[in-house]
Amino acid sequence: MGKRYRRGVRVDTGLRHALERFVRSPWQALRGARPESFWALKDVSLEVREGEVLGLIGRNGAGKTTLLKILSRITRPTEGWAEIRGKVRSLLEVGTGFHPELTGRENAYLSGAILGMSKREIDRKFDEIVAFAEIEKFIDTPVKHYSSGMYMRLAFSVAAHLEPEILLVDEVLAVGDASFQRKCLGKMGDVSRQGRTIVFVSHNMLALKKLCTQAVWLDGGQVVERGEVGQVIDHYLQKNTGMSLESVWEDEGRAPGNERVRLRSVRVIPQCDPGERITVHTPLQIEFTYWNYVPDTTLNVSMFLNSLEEICAFVSVSDFVPRPAGLIRHTVEIPGDFLNADSYYVNLWIVKDTSTGILFQENAVAFEVAEGEPVGNWYGRIPGVVRPKLKWKSEVIESDDLMATQRGQKA
Repeated sequence: MGKRYRRGVRVDTGLRHALERFVRSPWQALRGARPESFWALKDVSLEVREGEVLGLIGRNGAGKTTLLKILSRITRPTEGWAEIRGKVRSLLEVGTGFHPELTGRENAYLSGAILGMSKREIDRKFDEIVAFAEIEKFIDTPVKHYSSGMYMRLAFSVAAHLEPEILLVDEVLAVGDASFQRKCLGKMGDVSRQGRTIVFVSHNMLALKKLCTQAVWLDGGQVVERGEVGQVIDHYLQKNTGMSLESVWEDEGRAPGNERVRLRSVRVIPQCDPGERITVHTPLQIEFTYWNYVPDTTLNVSMFLNSLEEICAFVSVSDFVPRPAGLIRHTVEIPGDFLNADSYYVNLWIVKDTSTGILFQENAVAFEVAEGEPVGNWYGRIPGVVRPKLKWKSEVIESDDLMATQRGQKA
């Protein structure tokens, strides 16, 4: 299946528009415009089975929304076809059909009707919709007086209570505050457990891993990979983050920064033989160098170590003392047997006076930590962003010792 669009061309087919174009530029009107076209989707072929929850991932402009619009029958494919068996409903834009002058109650019925719900179905679910949106006291207030969060909660609540056989969802779960987002994800989980077929677009990798069983990675309108959701997401994140143990800015004038500081380099230095891969047992040093242009300024580096799923493993802060003008270097050590087997990237802040960030560099370096020697007979992945090797003490004790300790505490 493919979808081609024309870029930068207005299509006005009326006689008046044709005459206006001829008067403005007769030669161009006679010659005709030569529209430039591009493929939003090209040679996309996939199958989604009944009861499957499929995640679509990719960068902005990869073709994910175009694919859902074709499946929703909003637009036709330029080539190929899509065959769907079952009742389809889509959540492509939260708030479709909402009118600011109508009350929340009226908009719930209007939006539900546009999304394909009958009045009887809306009547049956109305109390549940309002309770889910948490706006019971304001349901008869015009939505123009709602906050943006209230508006989005009601819109999602109406859409989330659809009961289709096939549900197409396009990045509409990022609504409201953190607690309501968790409710949204929980509701989507309930839908998936009911055996519905779901095609889900999101940039929230944790939500995709939680809800989906399979994933398709789109890039430039084409399918790059399809498979188990965790594996596809890992490959996608690795490609888009780029594993680089070193970032160096040789040209001081082009380096990230400002009139106060400029970044010189960030390096990951594995404490192992050259050519050896980094494992969970490998100690690491991460080195930061920057030019300081204002003498006696109190500066420190704050390092944020994140997994590719954008989970912050930890934050570490260097000492904060007045720095002389010149090239400054900080080095932080991460011991072996501390990080888990995963891929990580480093964000950093250079902070003035322990409170004001004056330079931020995202994704300065990235590296992958491989699994080491297996622990006993366990060959699976150990959960967690970090897995420090801590000191344990094991011994045999007499039960009387424990009772004596408890009696002493009571006394």
